[in-house]
This record gives sequence, structure tokens and C-alpha cells, in this order.
Amino acid sequence: QVQLVESGGGLVQAGGSLRLSCAVSGRTFPRYTAGWFRQAPGKEREFVAAINWNVGNTRYADSVKGRFTISKDNAKNTVYLQMNALKPEDTAVYFCAGKPNSDFYVPTDYTYWGQGTQVTVSS
Repeated sequence: QVQLVESGGGLVQAGGSLRLSCAVSGRTFPRYTAGWFRQAPGKEREFVAAINWNVGNTRYADSVKGRFTISKDNAKNTVYLQMNALKPEDTAVYFCAGKPNSDFYVPTDYTYWGQGTQVTVSS
């Protein structure tokens, strides 16, 4: 049973930075993709970023490209989302997600989800 636990959310002023962490446990399959999604009030959940756990290839939503960076620490089984130059429109609950394959370029069909962490960016 894969479990994902996010941390690192909070309140930050526009232009500031935050780093989210996602601890992954229970993963036994050789191929894995880790992703980050977000959901703002009244909006649908949207893809933010993904990383191929084995090779390290990444993909980003256009809205965060150049500002956010997804990375991983294999030894710690942890995925990170470094968020810089934050904007008020980045305010949302951020979810860590995972799927047991290498389809990092496909922003759907994620199997495992964390509980979410709130990120609030004030103007």
C-alpha cells in the first residue's frame, strides 16, 4: 500500500518561495511517476508537475514553468516541489500523487494521492 504524506505548505507573500515535500512509502514496483497537482477553491484539480522516478525526466504545466521545480531524493523516498516567484493565483491545496509506471508526460491516471497541503499566496 503506497502512502504519500505532504508537508511544507503555508502562507507566503507574492514573490516569495515555498518548498513542498512528499514522503513516499510502500512503493515496491520498479517504475514510478510522482506528480504534483493543485486545486483552488471553486476550480477543478489541475496538473502542476511530474517526474519519472527512474530517469528523472520532468514535465510542467505552462502556468508554473520557469518558477516551479520538481525533484526527488531516492534515498529519502521523497519528492519535492520548489515554488519560486509565487503569485496569488498559485493559492490552492497542493496534492502529491503517484502512479506505478513511467508515463510522466501523461498528466492523468494517477493511482495514489496524498491528503493535500494548503498554499496561500497573499498579494
